[in-house]
Amino acid sequence: MSVKQDLYTPLTNDFDKPSNKDVGATATTDGESKCTYLCGNSLGLLPKPSFDLVQEELHAWRTCAVIGHFSHPYDRPWTKCTDEVNVLLAELIGANESEVACMGTLTNNLHLMMDSFYKPTPSRFKILCEAHAFPSDQYAFQSQVLAHGLDPSTAILELSPREGEYTLREEDILETIEKEGDSIALVLFSGIQYYTGQWFAMQSITKKAQDKGCICGWDLAHAIGNVPLALHDWNVDFAAFCTYKYVNSGPGGIAGLFIHDKWHETERPKFAGWWGHELTTRFNMPPTFSPIKGAQGFQQSNPSALAVAALLGSLRVFKKVGMMGPVRQRSLELTAELDKLLKKSKYFVQPGQAKKHKSKAGFTIITPDEPSERGAQLSLLFLPVGSGTMQAVHAYLSKNGVIGDEREPDVIRLAPAPLYNTLKDCEHAVEVLENALASAEQ
Repeated sequence: MSVKQDLYTPLTNDFDKPSNKDVGATATTDGESKCTYLCGNSLGLLPKPSFDLVQEELHAWRTCAVIGHFSHPYDRPWTKCTDEVNVLLAELIGANESEVACMGTLTNNLHLMMDSFYKPTPSRFKILCEAHAFPSDQYAFQSQVLAHGLDPSTAILELSPREGEYTLREEDILETIEKEGDSIALVLFSGIQYYTGQWFAMQSITKKAQDKGCICGWDLAHAIGNVPLALHDWNVDFAAFCTYKYVNSGPGGIAGLFIHDKWHETERPKFAGWWGHELTTRFNMPPTFSPIKGAQGFQQSNPSALAVAALLGSLRVFKKVGMMGPVRQRSLELTAELDKLLKKSKYFVQPGQAKKHKSKAGFTIITPDEPSERGAQLSLLFLPVGSGTMQAVHAYLSKNGVIGDEREPDVIRLAPAPLYNTLKDCEHAVEVLENALASAEQ
């Protein structure tokens, strides 16, 4: 079977996709057909096993109430509900089980990690990050440096792409660390940049940062479940991640964190909570905190069993298909096909010509061309910049059942998620996109 034929078949049928009618696609008469969903980078689709597991937890709650913490009809007592999840998350990100904790939310976990690992001194106090990081990350960086009595304008060092370029060059990041490293306390980038879709060179950046005496952490919101990770082997100090994008845990799904086991003897939680206490004595309610060794000692409150069940259902799908090896291989092929289709469009403009494009509607792609520098997502910059083309195109796509993600002022992100998207999705999306641009020209 050829690659092209294979890409017309989903990697798994374990997901529910909304219909055109469900998403309000008013311009199509085929309301009962499934929509073309290319927005898994923002919110993954519902895994069927997740639906079933959440229903089981509701049943356990209804029939057992508080007893479900210890005696559970499906052998998932709530005191241990993250046990299987932690094992699967560790496999997904290339970690040891003790290095992973399923807990909290992404930004909360980032704060916990920075509270432990951002230790500024008079000479080493800066945080190095990419310019235009996700806003929540930017707010976290600012609030952390302010909490230490520092000025964000001098304590936060943001790297921007070169003039006329859209993404950062690896050599520029490494050169900055070499030059500024003695004043940098923490290097903290996104694994994959949410806006451009660039996958940063995590291994080389981590090594360079540590060679210069810096701590290196990562926000993996757009990387987990999207690209293969080896956090333990790459010697990453810490990471935080959400799970509702490519890992499909549901809106606002429970998040997670990673702490390399080299820190487990020295780093204790600064903000302890009872769920981080050793399970053997947790319910004895002792007055002195005795943390679980490793990342799980950073847990604070008991997690929602419903949220954990939703995540578990998706992780079981990843395990069923072989984890990130098959997922990444399909992603490389599927995104390459979407890239090829987009570049064949008469409306495509080469990135180097985009800033000169002032007349008719068009688009360029600001995600790196090199497959090793991107995940599933392609970010389309609509032209002329500031003309309202993006808004018109996004409205047209939505009305015709193609669900992408708009980012003001001029970008639409399309992400063929390898678990459930197909080449047919990509072909249809490009066809509707061209019709949208033709309509915008009129």
